[in-house]
Amino acid sequence: MMLNSLIKFLKTWTLPIAMTMGALGYIIYDACQLPDALRLTCSRAVEIVQPALLFAMMFLSSCKLSPKDLRWRPWHFKLLAVQLSAFVLLALASMRYSDHDCAVVLQAAMLCMICPTATASPVITAKLGGSTASITSYLILVNLCVAIVVPIFLPLVNPTAGIGFFSAFLSILLKVFPLLLLPLILAWLVRAYCPRLLQKILKQSDLAFYLWAVALALAIAVTTRGLMQSQVAISLVAGITMVSILACALQFYLGKKIGAPHDDKIACGQSLGQKNTVFIIWLGYTFLDPVTSLAGGLYSIWHNLYNSYQLYRQSKNRT
Repeated sequence: MMLNSLIKFLKTWTLPIAMTMGALGYIIYDACQLPDALRLTCSRAVEIVQPALLFAMMFLSSCKLSPKDLRWRPWHFKLLAVQLSAFVLLALASMRYSDHDCAVVLQAAMLCMICPTATASPVITAKLGGSTASITSYLILVNLCVAIVVPIFLPLVNPTAGIGFFSAFLSILLKVFPLLLLPLILAWLVRAYCPRLLQKILKQSDLAFYLWAVALALAIAVTTRGLMQSQVAISLVAGITMVSILACALQFYLGKKIGAPHDDKIACGQSLGQKNTVFIIWLGYTFLDPVTSLAGGLYSIWHNLYNSYQLYRQSKNRT
């Protein structure tokens, strides 16, 4: 009886436990004062393991989809309009501010709004009972649009970056599309030519979710490292924290409101609210003031806390 209660508790609170383990894991790791060579090895291992986990999650989720399941829906373009208009307005506002801190906070908000949907979003959407096909279709669409729109505006927002449209465009494509298209293509090949393997994969219904828990622990560990090593003024961190919370709350709210009339509330909310926060961090470091990358780590905390609440509420409704 005790064991069953423990298992139920762990399943219900998987994401908060993973977040706590990630934060504590980095604090303990940092306190151990490991040799520099070993620290470098650990950093490189995380850089390899994180995308590998995301690839595996996308592959497992895509195995459940047929190519004909992926099609664009009216709400996809409504969400896209929200993201693009917010991004452009915030980009223009940041260009008007000569004050560094105000500009950085606006740029952090800009990144939170334009950031594409998380690769792991189909996993959480499936857990919540939403449409995996809908969110996967939006995942592909929004990444394509981001790859085109972002390189146009970022050199204007931060001219000192010295990066042109085509180099930025290719950088973004190479960053996001291997984790989107390759697992999708591999999954469809398995569906077409390896039916026995497909059946074995489909039986592992929760595997993608637990892989996400491991990936989340690593992401929170990286976020903790960024916050602990940051030399930024407290007022600027507070500003970035506030805009990341507001951006997260606003996007989940708008996503659900837009999705409700289309009977796709869960997928729509996750499409707009659950972000590829590693992409925010990379974008901030590569094209803007590196301080803006803090928004990605902070946003990761907020959207996973909200996902944890949604999963808890889902489990309560089932009992």
